[in-house]
Amino acid sequence: MATKPLNTPTAEQIRRAPKVLLHDHLDGGLRPGTVVDLARDAGYEALPETEPDRLGAWFREAADSGSLERYLETFAHTCAVTQTADALFRVAAECAEDLAADGVVYAEVRYAPEQHLEGGLGLEEVVAAVNEGFREGERLARENGRRIRVGALLTAMRHAARSLEIAELANRHRDTGVVGFDIAGAEAGHPPTRHLDAFEYLKRENNHFTIHAGEAFGLPSIWQALQWCGADRLGHGVRIVDDITVGADGEVTLGRLAAYVRDRRVPLELCPTSNLQTGAVGSYADHPIGLLRRLHFRATVNTDNRLMSGTSVSQEFERLTEAFGYSLDDIQWFTVNAMKSAFIPFDERLAMINDVIKPGFSELKSEWLFSQTAVASSSSGG
Repeated sequence: MATKPLNTPTAEQIRRAPKVLLHDHLDGGLRPGTVVDLARDAGYEALPETEPDRLGAWFREAADSGSLERYLETFAHTCAVTQTADALFRVAAECAEDLAADGVVYAEVRYAPEQHLEGGLGLEEVVAAVNEGFREGERLARENGRRIRVGALLTAMRHAARSLEIAELANRHRDTGVVGFDIAGAEAGHPPTRHLDAFEYLKRENNHFTIHAGEAFGLPSIWQALQWCGADRLGHGVRIVDDITVGADGEVTLGRLAAYVRDRRVPLELCPTSNLQTGAVGSYADHPIGLLRRLHFRATVNTDNRLMSGTSVSQEFERLTEAFGYSLDDIQWFTVNAMKSAFIPFDERLAMINDVIKPGFSELKSEWLFSQTAVASSSSGG
C-alpha cells in the first residue's frame, strides 16, 4: 500500500468534493427498495429477495460470484421492473438525487432503450420518460441545496441489430438531454465493427459516442473501437495496460497503441470495483489506474453499476486513496480529466471546471490547511 501524503482526504471530504461521472448504467444503479416497490407494482414475482437490505446484498453477492450467469441475472431483474414510463421516470429521478447526494455535479448515465419495450412502450416514450426523470431529480437536488447536471447516453446492445436505429434515436434527442451514444454487451464475438453503420452515421451528424472496449477482450477491442469506429472515449479501456511494459528497473515502455491513446488524450472510463468483480484485476492496489495516473493517461474514475458493485463515486475514490495514497490534488486531477472528456459543449465544460470544480476543491484544501494549522498550534501550546 502506498504511503499516504499529508493531505490525504477524509471520507467526508471526498464525499463533499465536486465529482464527475462518465460511466454509470441506469439499470445497474437502482435502489434495492425501489426494485422491491416496482416489482410489487408490476406483479413481478421472480425477485430472489423481497426485503431491501437482503436484496441489495444478493445483488452484490451475485456480481461477486464469478458466475457470468448470476451476474447477468441481476440485470434481468432490474430491467424487468422498469418497463413502464412511471418506473423509468422514478429510477431516473432517484439516480440524479443519489448522485447529487454523493457530491457528483455532472454525470452521464447510460441505458439501452431497447431493453425497456416489453411493457408496450416505444423507443421515443422510453427516452422521454428517462429524460423527464433526470430533470425531476435535478430539481429535487436543487431543493436540497445540491447541484447536478445529468446527460443521457443511449446504448445499443452489441449482440443485437438495432445500433443504427438507436444512434438515430440519440441524434433526434441530442437537444433534449441525450448527449451521446454507446454500445455495450459481451465484447468477445461481438466486435464493434459490426456496428460501423451506426458510428459512420454519428460521425456524419457530428455527434459523440463512446464504446465499451478493453474491459475483458483486450487490445484488439480497443484498436477496433478507435481506428475502425472512431470512438471519442473508451468505456473501461483498462486493458490498454497490456501494451505497457514495466521493466525490472522500473523503466516504462509504451507500445504503439498505448502511446497513441496517451498522445491523443483518449479518455479512459475506468471502473475499479467493477473490474475486480469481472476478474480484470485482482485488487485495488493492482489496478492499472495507478500506473495510468503516473503516466498521465486521461484516466477517469467511474462506478459502472452502483447497485451490483455496492459502490458510489466517493467510495471508488476512497478505495483508490487507500491503495495509492491519493491526495485531494489527485482526485481533482481525475475530476478535471472527466469534465474535459464530457459530451457537452466546450464552453459548458470549461464553466463547470472553473466555476464549480476548482473552487470546490480549493475550499476543501483550505479547510485541510486550516485544520493542520490548528493541530500544529495546539501541539506547540500556542
